[in-house]
Amino acid sequence: MSKKIKWGILGAGAIGSTFARNLKSSRTGELYAVASRSQEKADKFGDEFGAPKRYGSYEAMLADKDVDAVYICTPHTLHAEWAIKSANAGKHILVEKPFALNQWEATAIFEAATLNKVFAMEAFMYRCHPQTAKLVELVKSGVIGEVRLIQATFGFQAGFNAESRLYNNDLAGGGIMDVGCYTVSMARLIAGAAIGKDFADPTEVKGSAHLGQTGVDEWAAATLKFPSPNKDGKAPGIVAQLATAVTQNLENVVRIFGSKGKIFVGNPWVADRNKAENTTIVVNVNGEKEAREIKVESAVTSFTLEADFAGDAILAGKTQAAAPAHTWDDVMSQMRTLDRWRDTIGLTYDVELPVKFPTTTVARKPLVFNSRPHIPHGKIPGINKPVSRLILGCDNQNTLPCFAVIADDFFELGGNTFDTSFIYGGGRQERLLGQWIKSRGIREQVVLIAKGLHTPDTYPARLKYELTETLERFQTAYTDLYVMHRDNPEVPVGEFVSVINDHIKAGRIKAWGGSNWTLARIDEAKEYAKKSGLVGPIAVSNNFSLARMVNPVWGGCIAASDPASRAWLEKTQTVLLPWSSQARGFFVPGRAAPDILVDQELVKPWYSDDNFQRQARAFELAKKYKV
Repeated sequence: MSKKIKWGILGAGAIGSTFARNLKSSRTGELYAVASRSQEKADKFGDEFGAPKRYGSYEAMLADKDVDAVYICTPHTLHAEWAIKSANAGKHILVEKPFALNQWEATAIFEAATLNKVFAMEAFMYRCHPQTAKLVELVKSGVIGEVRLIQATFGFQAGFNAESRLYNNDLAGGGIMDVGCYTVSMARLIAGAAIGKDFADPTEVKGSAHLGQTGVDEWAAATLKFPSPNKDGKAPGIVAQLATAVTQNLENVVRIFGSKGKIFVGNPWVADRNKAENTTIVVNVNGEKEAREIKVESAVTSFTLEADFAGDAILAGKTQAAAPAHTWDDVMSQMRTLDRWRDTIGLTYDVELPVKFPTTTVARKPLVFNSRPHIPHGKIPGINKPVSRLILGCDNQNTLPCFAVIADDFFELGGNTFDTSFIYGGGRQERLLGQWIKSRGIREQVVLIAKGLHTPDTYPARLKYELTETLERFQTAYTDLYVMHRDNPEVPVGEFVSVINDHIKAGRIKAWGGSNWTLARIDEAKEYAKKSGLVGPIAVSNNFSLARMVNPVWGGCIAASDPASRAWLEKTQTVLLPWSSQARGFFVPGRAAPDILVDQELVKPWYSDDNFQRQARAFELAKKYKV
């Protein structure tokens, strides 16, 4: 792009007006279009700010090929939807804070930006003001020594209106998401500068809040802990105290205390919407009688600077702006921290709960299986559906928004097979999987692999109880494949075969297999079933990895990648459901090496000369093929 960027503003509210007004001073961009939910509002906005194009729908503006970049300033709950739709339309995106409702929506936005090769940035205008760069410079210079404590506040008093964006639960109202996000952003920025990075992730987040009658935080506080500023880790860690409110006027300042002095920023958010702001940073160094006043000047507002931060990157063909503006990693750190703050005060918005959870993807489009074909399929005897050869293991997701973003993407890529267990998360994983399937209405399109009867509860009589509970969690009448999670050799195999077949006859199980069963035991079960006219095991789920399992990952684990097991699998054509196919991170660069002994869960199962040779070959191939 050699010309000025043609901006479209998606959302004709107050902050959209601010951006339009300040675009007039931009070096890099100009207002070209505005989109509103009504043509009347779009025309009024266009008349006021001189937008050549006015659209009565968001979709119409995104269809305009001359729009280069979109500033998204809808209510919080619509950010992800329209950011993704804008990226899919090939538009660069500047998304008003907060970037998304949670970290999982943010991942979906960045995937859309990556796939479409467009610029994406979170609109924290204070990060673009020269005062912020000067503050980072001062902290890095060590003028106040090692940073020990950061205090940041941002709050105001707004009259109560349950339907307004500040108080409406369905619009993700409350202080944390509206202005508390500034304090989080600042604390992470300063802590990062103190340890020589662009930002820092808190190691600990603890919060308190008052949740009002609409269920959102009317005022809230948080304590964040960050790593030590010393590389040797010997210095104390950094602590940040944050406060926010939509019902209280707070100081709205930042204080930084170090081992040799302190810094005071009286106007940290430089949020004047109409005029440029010259600011002052006050530095007190221990032993000096007079405070140092550092003046910072700017010819334009933070909003104009923000547009040019984005504009410079877009014109240079980049997908991210430079720090101190939020990079993509910085945004993800920001969203994780906001999620943690909300979690500690018990604030989950209604739209994140099953009762109001959307039936569509984050981009608010119907979920379509294999719409972006990528994952191949196979067949499993007894299951009359295609089975994706990549299976999504469901064992560490904590919330429905998290699970849905991952599962939606997997499903669109052609993945329809899901594996979980009765014991995972105390049943949480089965419930999340069931909630997602119900919300999407896709039970007959997915293949469910349910595991149960894990040690020490590996008895035939236990099966009815666990299977009944599993199906209730899944909210379905049957599971496509039931896999015994462990074997109990003390129980005659025929007892397991018989009880599983009772449930097959009742329609609750379509096919079955064994996880961490010896192949001899599988043979015995097959033989018993054949003689008895019953359905035998059609699958074995043992470890089969790029690395050899030197020692069991957990007690009772069995591998199937040795030559004898491979020969048996080929001869019998038994379906293999291999777990830990990438050796639990052994092939992630920097995680496993002969001199890295921190993670014993990697060391014990995988460390051996032959596995490190395999690792070296994998790294060599990755380099060769640039993957």
